[in-house]
Amino acid sequence: MTRHEDTTPAPPRSRIAWLVPRPLEGSGGHRTILQNIDALEAAGHECHVFIEDPPAKPGENRLPDDERLAMVRSQFERFFGFRGEQVHLGFEVGEDYDLVFATAWFTAPFAARPKIKGKKAYFVQDYEAYFMPVSDGYLRAEDSYNLGLHVISIGRWLTQRLAHEHGCPATSFAFCADGTIYTPDPAIERERAVCAIYQPEKPRRCPNLLIQSLALLKQHKPDVKIYLYGTRDKPDLPFAHEHLGLVSVEECAALYNRCSVGLCISATNPSRIPFEMMACGLPVVDVHRDNNLYDMPENGVLLASPRPDALARAAAMLLDDTERWSAMSAYAREFMKPRTLEYGYAQFVAAVEDLLAGRAGQWHAKARAIEPIYHRPARLPVASEPTSLAQGAAVARGVRERLAAMEELDRIFGARSWQTIQKLKENPLYRVVANARFGPGWEEADAKEDPRVVLRRVQNSRSYKVIAAAKASPLRKLVSKDDSASQHDDPFRTKGK
Repeated sequence: MTRHEDTTPAPPRSRIAWLVPRPLEGSGGHRTILQNIDALEAAGHECHVFIEDPPAKPGENRLPDDERLAMVRSQFERFFGFRGEQVHLGFEVGEDYDLVFATAWFTAPFAARPKIKGKKAYFVQDYEAYFMPVSDGYLRAEDSYNLGLHVISIGRWLTQRLAHEHGCPATSFAFCADGTIYTPDPAIERERAVCAIYQPEKPRRCPNLLIQSLALLKQHKPDVKIYLYGTRDKPDLPFAHEHLGLVSVEECAALYNRCSVGLCISATNPSRIPFEMMACGLPVVDVHRDNNLYDMPENGVLLASPRPDALARAAAMLLDDTERWSAMSAYAREFMKPRTLEYGYAQFVAAVEDLLAGRAGQWHAKARAIEPIYHRPARLPVASEPTSLAQGAAVARGVRERLAAMEELDRIFGARSWQTIQKLKENPLYRVVANARFGPGWEEADAKEDPRVVLRRVQNSRSYKVIAAAKASPLRKLVSKDDSASQHDDPFRTKGK
């Protein structure tokens, strides 16, 4: 989802309102919201942040509005380094906004109000109904996806689920990592150690399952060192471990370079943590559930049944099988190498600009076509199935080629010239001829097909060759606004590249 045509004008500056819950120290959800607000600001859009401001409780001495606002601003800067100028208290949004974003289930009804005349969207980071037992809260959170808001989610699992179960027009941006922080550090020596995110205040992180799994691992492999982090209070556990508490992102990166296995249990939408671990070359263990099958790469992550013995065995396999560990570490690094924060920001900004420009018509159909990328069963491979270093190198090379092909296909399919030709194919007469020549279903694509094969077929297609020939013509070169590079060499060249 990037801008694809060298003649595409810059999008007009838009006013965008964000409805955001009160700041919470250490909240990854707030961090992601604010980072993407910054990305929109950098792209020329004006963002206003409206902060949850609950009414005073009976008998509470409520601070004046200006003092409460100053306190919220201070928290955002102290917790997340956010210094946005347009911060407001409460969810009373005026009518002069082009787009209003909900960011949590209880903010969605405010964004969906009829008096808001601009476009309405939902920045979804998890299936929040799962945060509660089945109750009135669960039902209200679940119903927030039925309010007709366009969804932009982090990760592919949420996108396809909301499209299938709630009919949402939805798209997504990838799980990414800060490539300036989360990167392999050869100066740090790997330990025979496991680092695990332990957050007992978040049931979706399955703290009891995590502790039971680590206890079993420690019982069978007492030489393995265990690091816990993610919560301030040190837990009282029946096995030796080192509690690191709340750590900075730099400390996280150093920890991921020091350990040999990362354990991060995600019972709902995946955390960004496994992807940051992989960016440091750290193989990850998580539970084998539907929520992890759409975003977790099967050669960089080992998913096991949600039982202590299965998760402990998965960690033990990676600790004991050096060749498997090396192959998974190499794959994880290559998988995350292009997935920098800037990559995700570009996807998000492009989605917002498509929504503002009325180009979100295909979101729902594309979301319903999303397929899992993890295909291995929950049954773990036996010890006699090692992966050689040569196989690992071949896997890493293959993922680089596939990622490059996917990026090139995204560039081609997003080009205005390609989309124009595809619209011509919707002509009834063309479809009658095509059905007679190629058979019904000629336009259907296999979502699981190797992108390298798809790219070769596209580049050999008549549509691609027609566009290339047209853009190489003398007339095209004469009227082109950008004659600094040859369109013949790259008919789909993106502006600025």
